[in-house]
Amino acid sequence: MLNQKRAPDAMIRPSFMPGFGFGKKAPGAGPKGLKLEHRIGVQAPPDVIWELIADVRSWPDWNPLYSRAEGVLRIGAPLELTLRLPDLPERHIEPVVLEWVPNEQLHWRSSVAGGFGAAIRYIEIEQVADSACIFSNGELFQGWLGPTSAKRVQRPLKKGFAAMGEALKHRAETLWRGRG
Repeated sequence: MLNQKRAPDAMIRPSFMPGFGFGKKAPGAGPKGLKLEHRIGVQAPPDVIWELIADVRSWPDWNPLYSRAEGVLRIGAPLELTLRLPDLPERHIEPVVLEWVPNEQLHWRSSVAGGFGAAIRYIEIEQVADSACIFSNGELFQGWLGPTSAKRVQRPLKKGFAAMGEALKHRAETLWRGRG
């Protein structure tokens, strides 16, 4: 008999809902905090999806989560965004770009709970075939009050991430079909 390692149950449990990851916590697996996420399949290659993400100023044209977007994708650069979460008033945020890799990911950080927490917002593209990707967008809340702050806006965030994913899927697939 082979000596097999078994992953702890906490690491392999399914997420709260299909397409969403809420409160995923796995001991010893990555950064601590509360993770809220939406994933969706997109029938377009990564460069088509990235074209939409990289053009920050055009986000309001297709992205229901941001009614205003300014800034450049450069490590350490600030973004100026107006966040439009369902059922909540719009809110101006000024996150800082942490990391970006063309055709793969964009991460930024903002302060929450008066500086007693942090939110790492991420947009990620995972290629699964020549013209198919998984688009993930979500946020990791960390710090003393970060996870508590996230729980208060969990439902609007869930709706907002889903709306953004659906809008990106529609826009990217339309662009890709138009080029075919």
